[in-house]
Amino acid sequence: MPHEETRELIDTHCHLASKRYVNLESVCEQSRSLGLSHCISQGTHPKDWETTLAQAREKPDFVSACLAVHPSDCTEVDEEQWRRMKKLCRENRLAAIGETGLDYYWDAPQGWDETAYRSRQRDFLERHFELAHELGLNISLHTRDKAGAGSACFEDAFAIARQFPTVRPVFHCFIGSKQQAERIFEQLDGMVSFTGLITFKRTEEVQAVAAWCPEDRIMVETDAPFLSPEPHRGELNIPGRVRYVAEKLAGLRRVSIEEISRITSRNAHLFFRISA
Repeated sequence: MPHEETRELIDTHCHLASKRYVNLESVCEQSRSLGLSHCISQGTHPKDWETTLAQAREKPDFVSACLAVHPSDCTEVDEEQWRRMKKLCRENRLAAIGETGLDYYWDAPQGWDETAYRSRQRDFLERHFELAHELGLNISLHTRDKAGAGSACFEDAFAIARQFPTVRPVFHCFIGSKQQAERIFEQLDGMVSFTGLITFKRTEEVQAVAAWCPEDRIMVETDAPFLSPEPHRGELNIPGRVRYVAEKLAGLRRVSIEEISRITSRNAHLFFRISA
């Protein structure tokens, strides 16, 4: 039986084109049974752009598509592929541009030094913002620094975002500080989205941010097939498990799951321009 109290939940960030899903119909059925009404699927590599678009065309009531180049893949995408992606974005209905961003967590790939690798990521992020501005779309951002290495990744992405005031960003899988969140809201008119990480132990800092955030600035997501929340940590994640993220968020904010469903779904409809 569907979970009636969460049937309006929207997973604002997942990857349905992942090869880890061997039976997409089963994934969608399980997700609906958990109370999911819609999901935003991110096509982040040339190999999954067309698949992501096809899934959204086949299931328009359940899937909306975003396209981009993931920062970790920027060295694998040449100019011809970039032009192909722009053409796909211009010719198809998208919820946003994404997932793009900056990732300073992983070392530069073979043949690249760290300076050149980060510079290419920043160049691609600016290109994505330009495309989002052209198409009148918002943007889904990935930012990840090495543990204990400061916030260079966030600062660089923030500086680029400030150059494009017409494009609203959502910082997906947000694990930053309250001060960073305040800057996103006040200077970028942006959003933050929380994943199953808030259900894990020793994530008190981001839990505190999730409890504090203004209600018109928050969304929930799974990043499926990754980051499965408790009580399914370590398993293959599915979009329907956004239910557990929402339940944790409701507890942190001391409101009902129905209220969190209403708030986060309303925000997702507005940000991603999801049809009723």
